[in-house]
Amino acid sequence: MSADRLSSAVAATRHQKEWFAEIAARARNGEPIAIANADAPLEILRAFDIPYVVTQWWSSIIAAKQLGPAAMMKVAQRGLPDFSLQYDSMPLGEQDLPADQRPWGGLPTPAFAVAERSGDVTQKIFEQWGERPGTETFLLSRTAADPVPPRWWELVPHDWESAFGTDRLDLLQAEIGELIEWLEERTGRRFDVDRLAEIMRLGNEQAAWNRRTRDLIASARPTPVTVNDTMPAVMAPQWHRGTAWGVDAARGLYEEVAARVDAGFGVCPGERRRLMWIGRGLWSDLGMYQRFQEEFGAVFVWSMYLAIAADGYPRYGDDPVRALAARFVGFTDQLYVPPWSTQWYLKEALSHGVDGVVHLVADDTPGGGFITEALEAAGIPVLEIRANNADARSSAAARIPERIAEFLRTRVPARG
Repeated sequence: MSADRLSSAVAATRHQKEWFAEIAARARNGEPIAIANADAPLEILRAFDIPYVVTQWWSSIIAAKQLGPAAMMKVAQRGLPDFSLQYDSMPLGEQDLPADQRPWGGLPTPAFAVAERSGDVTQKIFEQWGERPGTETFLLSRTAADPVPPRWWELVPHDWESAFGTDRLDLLQAEIGELIEWLEERTGRRFDVDRLAEIMRLGNEQAAWNRRTRDLIASARPTPVTVNDTMPAVMAPQWHRGTAWGVDAARGLYEEVAARVDAGFGVCPGERRRLMWIGRGLWSDLGMYQRFQEEFGAVFVWSMYLAIAADGYPRYGDDPVRALAARFVGFTDQLYVPPWSTQWYLKEALSHGVDGVVHLVADDTPGGGFITEALEAAGIPVLEIRANNADARSSAAARIPERIAEFLRTRVPARG
């Protein structure tokens, strides 16, 4: 292990592997587990004590184990497209891999598959889960971004009703109520609203620590951590949102980063260019983020994982079900739909003092061109790359490292 690695990142990855082994054993002993996409109200599953595996996280593990192409080949063999939304569909293919190729022993058959309809393809992928023996699917609606408030990140923690609109919140709250009834019927368990309130409280506390860490990194010179450390250090605890461990992990990350800042530590001693990575993590090649430090003095200082953990999740309110609806009703808007997304990425670019942006645009992320346009209009050069982050075939074809190197040579001047 590199001496520069964050111990909090190593600990989070180790915990996640141990947790997965535990819930896999529980599932194989007959306990129901769920697979869900990241934009679903996962806190309901936690309130029911139903362990859940997030599709995008499981895809990141498959990709990191270099099994993405094999999993997508299994998707194609089922007569399904292997070139669209690989980040969502890869776990379907993993189910059909030979036992000795499945990462960490493989995902046991989930009893429930829960997703919001972020597009026709996501809906169809989760319908495929429901056609597999032993799995039932529940789908929630995806609504449009209206109204669009300025500086939404300041508004949504408390004034989310005006930020998202009553109609949108009413619909999702009602559908969460249907999900609760659906789970009660299938598990024989009763929903405990007080437990959900405590889960929301802990989730808000975790988000507050993440905000402190994000703000500290934004102001730090030189950059004290690499994004390929902060990604797992934030992403793994995010799937334990609403637990004491999630809060402790977020606090531990902040304390470790603060200690580095106090010591004047920098991951790139010759830092001359500060870069922002917009888009999902390149899980099949996390080492790519550090390849430009020695030659170019270029360090990636920002990824969406810590930033959205800071701004996207805190929701305070007396009704925990409605506050949960507010947490997820506009999640896609915040990341991808202009002007929600464009305002936020520009704010983050300016606060982190970036000199250039690498923008990875996937086939299911709307509004990518508007984000690039807003940053370029502010004088920040952008390299736009169209590829899938989890599918090594796609990222290899896009020649990502080569294009970043050329971008640095031609469009991102070094600081004096």
